[in-house]
Amino acid sequence: MLQSASLRETVAALVPVLSWVVFGAGVWLAWRFNRSALALALLVLFAAERALAAGAPGAGAAAGTGRVVATAAALLVPLNLAALAWVSARSILSPAGRWVLGALLAEPLAVALLCRPELAHVARALERGAVETSAVALALVLARFAVLRTIVHSSLAWAVVAAFLAMRSGGAAATVYFATGGLVLVVSLVETSHRMAYGDELTGLPGRRALDEALLRLGGQYAIAMVDIDHFKRFNDQYGHDAGDQLLRMVGGQLTRIDGGGRPFRYGGEEFAVLFPGKSADEALPHLERFRKMIARSSFTLRGRDRPAKRPTHAVPAADERKRISVTVSIGVAEPERDRAAPEEVIRAADAALYRAKDAGRNRVYRAG
Repeated sequence: MLQSASLRETVAALVPVLSWVVFGAGVWLAWRFNRSALALALLVLFAAERALAAGAPGAGAAAGTGRVVATAAALLVPLNLAALAWVSARSILSPAGRWVLGALLAEPLAVALLCRPELAHVARALERGAVETSAVALALVLARFAVLRTIVHSSLAWAVVAAFLAMRSGGAAATVYFATGGLVLVVSLVETSHRMAYGDELTGLPGRRALDEALLRLGGQYAIAMVDIDHFKRFNDQYGHDAGDQLLRMVGGQLTRIDGGGRPFRYGGEEFAVLFPGKSADEALPHLERFRKMIARSSFTLRGRDRPAKRPTHAVPAADERKRISVTVSIGVAEPERDRAAPEEVIRAADAALYRAKDAGRNRVYRAG
């Protein structure tokens, strides 16, 4: 856009309001979704953009001040983004977050001190480290992304790149680059919120809301299977909720391997749903039966309390408290009994078939009807 003559005038017309719209909307959304660290990242970019716009190099003393502000922004913005990547993305109230917040509040005073004539030699010395600082900051953000693999940390890496390009460009182009970095952060916030609303954080499967929307888009033939872990409450009471979470993750992971075009969802508690678009209940039965047998054959290894945080380089004999536990599931499957049957009716029919399977002794698949 910046290189296109036909778009340059349009971009120039948007520059006076671009940063206010992007960062204003972004900070409001981050506050609305309780993402204080992301809100601070947006404020860092906005403050740098406004400072550069207000202190654009001119002549005399103003030129010196503008140069110091540009140098300070080139150094501090990437480091601030990297620091925010290493604190909680949801809250800034952690001990590390308080240190970062304190540093952010102290930075305007540090920049003001650098603008004093007697510290001009310090400001000139700092100018030489802008590129290296951006590279170090980008490496830190990418290292954090390699550990957490979240959309927010990916967007912070792109924000560091955008800030670097803004510092190299100056003028209206700097505003466009800063606003683009802010827009990437806003999109990551929206995408993260969408995933939280439609996905299950524990198992990684789509959640119940995603199932409801998938059912609304279906037409014609389909089958729904309800899958329930047998004796899950007893397992939870005996081995604890952490072990119960391990078991849910294991079953959820195995459900992603179900064949026949089945799409798994976390329905709630220890219950999962599998949607078979375009298939009847009879066509889905063999695939569900194979899945049931796969779960019954695979034993669940309960992690002992002495399990090391990192995988050892050499094999370590298992402690006595590590146990291998057999796990089974019961499944009920149903299909629409008539044209335009409500999906809720099909789910209720599949649930009824599931409870028939449990009453019959568990570890089996029952078809509704």
